[in-house]
Amino acid sequence: MKNVGGAERLARALFGSSFVLLDFFATIQLELVFLIIGLWGVLTSAFGYCPFNGLMGRNTCAIQYNDTSSEEVAVETA
Repeated sequence: MKNVGGAERLARALFGSSFVLLDFFATIQLELVFLIIGLWGVLTSAFGYCPFNGLMGRNTCAIQYNDTSSEEVAVETA
């Protein structure tokens, strides 16, 4: 189930990519921190799901998904 919408996905991708690029110029002490923050932004953007958004009940995705499967819907209408 996706909970990260279009504009937020773009912002996360740009934010994460900039932190990954910044990682190349960082000192040894900050390198791991920048890499983790950058990868978090890029991965949540790529998959469209953020666990923290799910914990907070936040959903910026315009498409709403149903929790029922197609088999259950077919059985109910028949």
